[in-house]
Amino acid sequence: MTAIVSALLTIGLSVANAPLAAAANTTQLYNDAQNAFAHGDAAGGIGKLGELLGAAPNDTDALALRAIWADYAGDRGAKIDASAKLGADDPSRQAGVDNVLRVISTAALTPPNPFPSFQGPQTAVVVLGFGLLPNGALRPELVSRLQAVAIQSITAPASPIIVTGGNPQNGITEAAAMKDWLVRHLVPEGRIHVEDRAGSTVENALFSTQMIRDLGAVNAAVVTSANHIRRATADFTIAGTPVVGAMSTLDQIVSQILPLSKANQRGMYLDATRVFGLPATR
Repeated sequence: MTAIVSALLTIGLSVANAPLAAAANTTQLYNDAQNAFAHGDAAGGIGKLGELLGAAPNDTDALALRAIWADYAGDRGAKIDASAKLGADDPSRQAGVDNVLRVISTAALTPPNPFPSFQGPQTAVVVLGFGLLPNGALRPELVSRLQAVAIQSITAPASPIIVTGGNPQNGITEAAAMKDWLVRHLVPEGRIHVEDRAGSTVENALFSTQMIRDLGAVNAAVVTSANHIRRATADFTIAGTPVVGAMSTLDQIVSQILPLSKANQRGMYLDATRVFGLPATR
């Protein structure tokens, strides 16, 4: 009798623990997929998500992620399948995925532009930071961005200016160093608004978007390096800030004229999933 009771208890505990084990397994598969995408293995990540969805077919994060990366990988079957299932479970999120893919496609075809645009007060001029030297000084690439935004500030005299970037060196954030440079080069201090938390292009877009709204602006002219303009434009657009001007520095502009190859769009897809709100890990 004791043996029978013990066996029944063991079976009961196994059944009770089964959902926990399944949840742990899907979490691991999700994290493995995201790790694969981060390291350039799109096919491996899509495969992990396929396993996950076999166990949890209504996982909308996994469906959205699979649709996005299947588009990158050119896996039309996986994209259509994931999009259809996501649309059945969460139509608004499926529409969001479609928007993400449209934005990436448009940004990849948009060449960098070294010329300033003429904007009114409804448009914020946003300059993205770049890593400072260990002593807190500006690197030449960041000086080039600031020279571009100084020109943009003249052609858009009513626009607020946002300097975005954290990553402090020697106690100085990128945003603080950028503001100091602009003030020293005769941009009125009252026009400059500091966003000093961002540590990535994704955070530049998310944190600046909130500041743009707080300032009463509705769109942005983004200023960054030529080889960064497409990624930044996509991130800001997906974050909810229409980009109506995208001024790049002159560095590397010739090499960036042609549309980006699919392989060179990987960073855009990776950023897009983050801006869209898909967790990097669970």
